[in-house]
Amino acid sequence: MTSFAAERARRTAEIDRWLAGLLDAETGVALVAVGGYGRRELLPRSDLDVVLLHGGRDDIAGVADRIWYPVWDSGAKLDHAVRTVPQARRVARTDLKVALGLLSARHVAGDPGLTERLRAGALEDWRSAAPARLAELHAAHDERTRTYGELAFLLEPDLKEARGGLRDVHAIQAVAAAWVAPAPGPRVRTAYEQILDARHALHEVTGRRLDRLVLEEQDEVARALGLLDGDVLLRMLAGAARTVAYAVDHAFRQADRLGGRLAGRRLRRRPAERRPLADGVVEQDGEVVLARPADPARDPALVLRAAAAAAQAGLPLAPRTLTRLADCPPLPVPWPGSARDALLALLGAGEAAVSVWEALDTEGLITSLIPDWERVRNRPQRNPLHKYTVDRHLAETAAHAAALTREVARPDLLLLAALLHDIGKGWPGDHSITGEVVARDVGRRMGLPEPDTELVAAAATCLTVTGSSRSRRVATTGSSR
Repeated sequence: MTSFAAERARRTAEIDRWLAGLLDAETGVALVAVGGYGRRELLPRSDLDVVLLHGGRDDIAGVADRIWYPVWDSGAKLDHAVRTVPQARRVARTDLKVALGLLSARHVAGDPGLTERLRAGALEDWRSAAPARLAELHAAHDERTRTYGELAFLLEPDLKEARGGLRDVHAIQAVAAAWVAPAPGPRVRTAYEQILDARHALHEVTGRRLDRLVLEEQDEVARALGLLDGDVLLRMLAGAARTVAYAVDHAFRQADRLGGRLAGRRLRRRPAERRPLADGVVEQDGEVVLARPADPARDPALVLRAAAAAAQAGLPLAPRTLTRLADCPPLPVPWPGSARDALLALLGAGEAAVSVWEALDTEGLITSLIPDWERVRNRPQRNPLHKYTVDRHLAETAAHAAALTREVARPDLLLLAALLHDIGKGWPGDHSITGEVVARDVGRRMGLPEPDTELVAAAATCLTVTGSSRSRRVATTGSSR
């Protein structure tokens, strides 16, 4: 995939030199880049977000005009402010957008001491008021999710504002600036660059400052990124967005948990209480972690056992737990009954299973359990009847089927048939035909008796969204006819 990172860095450096020349040799002032410009992320149609700092000069308006007018004349979009350091801090205390912009403040030209005073003061203010500011940040995240939806599952996603988009990585960085959670790790940074590159290509292709990736632009944006087509682009974005969404949820959980310490009270640290959930699995601080004696390298079923315990308890899997579960060896084929039972317990948890399934997918653990899952993973569905990617659609179908398990004679077959009913969509040709073959292979891998395997495979021949009802009929009557 083509990266535009070097081009963004070059463009930022050029703008820095230009603006520094406009400021010239003025004393007692500083030009500060904030927001995306501060992060050196200038896209082809990005605004220039700048603050002209001064120490109280009476002639500051004339200095500002010598900078702003050439920028306006060039046609560049300018988001500017002229303030003293105390004024800038006062505004940031009441305006979340300004506060977040100052967390990315970077010196461009003039007196570096003024810039450093602003940066240090903005960070001090952010940390001292962290409980309230992080709650405000979380509320803003929730509102954006309601307004823009989830990037991973939209056919025309907003790359910046949707859940899992660029704004969420900025939120993680803001939580980290409050000393609450780590800064974005390598996977999140890679996901961020992928989404940012897609937004960059969208600017290049359209010649406009756009954040929404509409259908008619997707193939051309994909080609600009060196990808085959719009489907490949959406699949890449879905994976990136899911990585970001999982990370921002974890960051906000840490912010909520450590709110007391952030309020300025030094709490005495007590040993974390652990509540057993399953063999080798415990709850700690509202998350599911592995018990101290647990050894993932010797326990291939631990990944499913931990996932089932998390879903049944309605708790998230901690990131460190997911990392450790990646050390589990592959399950033997066919699976032992304990692994199959754990999978059914996970799916039987209903809606709570979906977030746990997503967490496993973020670590690549689903495809290690079910290799055929790779074909449907993050695969978009260009059909208005479908709200999700194929893999999330299958997880959601199983979650909804869990509510019907008391109405059928074989709840285990209902759950598995719901999970696999569209598994053939990852293969060329008629997915009702390929799905039957793939579902049969998966059933045998899981160690289902042959008659049960055939029933689950028959459910995968469904061609429409009535797959769950057909799966229910199979589980109830024992017949696919």
